[in-house]
Amino acid sequence: MTRCSWAKGMEKYHDTEWGVPCSDDQKLFEFIILEGAQAGLSWKTILNKREGYREAFDGFDAEKIAHYDNNKLKKLMNNPKIIRNRKKLESAVNNARVFLKVQKEFGSFSRYMWGFVGGRPIVNNFRTMDEVPTVSDEAVSFSHDMKKKGFIFFGPVICYAYMQAVGMVNNHLIPCERHSTIQAGQ
Repeated sequence: MTRCSWAKGMEKYHDTEWGVPCSDDQKLFEFIILEGAQAGLSWKTILNKREGYREAFDGFDAEKIAHYDNNKLKKLMNNPKIIRNRKKLESAVNNARVFLKVQKEFGSFSRYMWGFVGGRPIVNNFRTMDEVPTVSDEAVSFSHDMKKKGFIFFGPVICYAYMQAVGMVNNHLIPCERHSTIQAGQ
C-alpha cells in the first residue's frame, strides 16, 4: 500500500483512523485529550501511550473525567503510562467539563464540530508533505470558538491536527491510497 510519508511506524493508525470522518462523540473527545497531550511531542509518542491513556482516563468517559479531583490528578501524575504534565492533565479535566456543556448546548459535540466545515470534510489535494499547512482558516475559527467556550490546550495548530485526525480535513497525499478511499467513503 502506498501511504503518506509520515506514517512510518504508525501504519495501522494511518490506514484505519487518520482522516476518516468521525461523528462518535466519545472518539471525538478521546482525540481532544490525545491532541492536547501531544502538544510539543510527536504523535507517535502519544499513540504509543494511547492504551495507557484509555486505562488512566476511564476509557475517555467525559462524565467521569469531569469529576476528577486533586487526588485523581496526583495519581495521574504518578502514572508512567501517560504524559505526566500537570497542565495537560488539568486541561483534560477542564475540557471534559466544557465538552459536556457543548454536548448539551448542541445535542452532540459532533454537530457543533462539523459546523465549522459545513457538515462535510474539506478535501485537499496535496502531493507532498511540504504542501500540507499546519493551520487553516477553519482551524483558527474552530479553535477560537472552543477557547471562548472554555477549552484549553487547543490552539489553532493543535486544532488543525485534530481536524485531520477526525476526518474534518482529508490531508492524505494524492499518491496515498487512503486519499481516494476516504473520499469514496471507505
